[in-house]
Amino acid sequence: MTRRTSAALAGVAFAASVVYAVSAQQNDGPQYAAGTNRLLRPSDYREWIFLSSSIGLNYPPPGAPAGPQRFDNVFVNPRSYRSFLETGKWPDKTIFVLEFRDVGSEKAENRNGRFQTGLRGIEADVKDSRFADGWGFFGFGANDKDAAPLTGDAVQRCIDCHSAHTAVERTFVQFYPVLFDVAKRMGTVKPNYTDP
Repeated sequence: MTRRTSAALAGVAFAASVVYAVSAQQNDGPQYAAGTNRLLRPSDYREWIFLSSSIGLNYPPPGAPAGPQRFDNVFVNPRSYRSFLETGKWPDKTIFVLEFRDVGSEKAENRNGRFQTGLRGIEADVKDSRFADGWGFFGFGANDKDAAPLTGDAVQRCIDCHSAHTAVERTFVQFYPVLFDVAKRMGTVKPNYTDP
């Protein structure tokens, strides 16, 4: 093989990898089981954009106990993140994955540290025009490959919470400092939103 042929093949391989990467990013939104609204659990969400981690920010129903402490890690698909940076809004086919992890602690003199441990659960929030009000909420069991959208009282609690406590659309952008600054600059923060 000549040096020129080798260089040409390397160029073709590089171009193909770029096309594949761009195509994969353009198709990084929610994927459903064929012919259904059952969301396929994203296998690569930990490679998406990490928005934030929090502890103690759950919203139990009125009168219910707060529940155990957990870390909430939030990831969003890269295409939607880039779109938000440009517009301050989430495009159709945005998917957030919420990963819940147990809390470990280490106590020593002058130190009371907390860290993430075992996976407790995964949820997904999806902005998709296929749903009647534009949003779908999903909960995955430990071994679930897909999940049906929440319905009835379960989804109503999600809708109520995401309508009452969020800064931009039905999303907790106030807890993602970089994006909250974008939303303020773009004027997309809800008019009735007040900082907690």
